[in-house]
Amino acid sequence: MKGVYFLVAFVLFALASTLASASDPSPLQDFCVAINDTKTVFVNGKFCKDPKLATPMDFFFSGLNIPGNTSNQLGSKVTPVNVAQILGLNTLGISLARLDFAPYGGLNPPHTHPRATEILVVVEGTLLVGFVTSNPDNRLITKVLYPGDVFVFPIGLIHFQFNVGNTNAVAFAALSSQNPGVITIANAVFGSNPAINPDVLAKAFQLDKNIVNQLQHQFWWDNN
Repeated sequence: MKGVYFLVAFVLFALASTLASASDPSPLQDFCVAINDTKTVFVNGKFCKDPKLATPMDFFFSGLNIPGNTSNQLGSKVTPVNVAQILGLNTLGISLARLDFAPYGGLNPPHTHPRATEILVVVEGTLLVGFVTSNPDNRLITKVLYPGDVFVFPIGLIHFQFNVGNTNAVAFAALSSQNPGVITIANAVFGSNPAINPDVLAKAFQLDKNIVNQLQHQFWWDNN
């Protein structure tokens, strides 16, 4: 099985290679504010090491054969392998992740990747996956996936993965950015710091303000 995991990882990188060329000329973080102080400079991405000083460890990561700990409220764990884990990914426009799901409802909740398209393959278990198209249609595109099945989540669209089986589920995903970013919808809306005015959320979601306050309290503590 370990051999299968590593083979899947290599296949995902190959599948995503065509996506990589179409991404990452765009921003590699949420924003890049101009400054007049040239003593402190941040670049779009990361500074580059002298190529002559590169070592094999700059292009290496170990551990995707290790199951993630799904003993949490969501019953899932995402193990990322992006430029933070492999420095050699800088400027290459690609990254990888392992996703583990507990039986009977492990969930990677609705979220977006603001800088990447994602392509996912299931290697164990059964996952219900889907994404929602942009306004005004807000159409749900969804499918149940089994081992060997592949699904694509277009850049920026809200999507999810949910274990509908009675066994653990494992998937691998390739993303078309060295730093795809992730915005978990519920955490961002109800757990922002500082909190969004509850009157705004009550009107937007057509909820009683007391319910909004409860949700904000719950997600604020989860995020902090």
